[in-house]
Amino acid sequence: MTAAVAWPVFETPLIDRAAVADRTMAFRFAKPVDWSFRAGQFIDITLLEPPETDGEGDTRGFSVSSAPSEDVIMVTTRLRDTAFKRVLSTIPLGTRVRIEGPFGDLRLHHASRPAVVLTGGIGITPFRSILVEAVHDGGLPYPVILFYANRRPRDAAFLDEFRALADRDANLSFVPTMSGLDDGEPWAGERGHIDAAMLTRHLDGVANAIYYLTGPPGMVQGLRTMLVDSGVDEDDIRTEEFTGY
Repeated sequence: MTAAVAWPVFETPLIDRAAVADRTMAFRFAKPVDWSFRAGQFIDITLLEPPETDGEGDTRGFSVSSAPSEDVIMVTTRLRDTAFKRVLSTIPLGTRVRIEGPFGDLRLHHASRPAVVLTGGIGITPFRSILVEAVHDGGLPYPVILFYANRRPRDAAFLDEFRALADRDANLSFVPTMSGLDDGEPWAGERGHIDAAMLTRHLDGVANAIYYLTGPPGMVQGLRTMLVDSGVDEDDIRTEEFTGY
């Protein structure tokens, strides 16, 4: 006997897609009225009878980048040259996909302690959901300092939106940094990779924080080592790695 599936599974149409950074696209799907998720969770998306496939298959996991209060299911991804990404980028609007989930437990803590988020590239997506929802619900209950690393501003998804969220919520501080600016490219913010010196500049007076690390595995592992070497308790570090993007 096959065990019953313990999570929602449904089909829904693609209703919109739009570039949100270089080689990065947001896909919006219709949100069933009886489906809900918690900010920070992820879903599996399966293409139904796609015109092409490859060894990686027809299913991918994505963090939900829309907030629960928004009326669509949005996922955001780098456009790698795979059959799945090619199909998702070209199928007609209205094409149905299968969604399973939500899954995962990435969320900000409840204790009254500051949060420091260190992320890069597409690792930002769950925090778009988490922070949009927090501001929608009345604001963050404690300071959150968001460090967001990219090579260039045009590579940074939702850059202006995070600036706007920080303007709306006094408890949110946004620190974008760029590590691969073109010669002469204007940029008034931080430069380089997230490192201990950058944290020191922006975390003066921030004590007893809980750290959240998201992004490519190499970046997450490097940041974790940096924090532990600087004296952060490993119990105060929470990580989520993003592979295959």
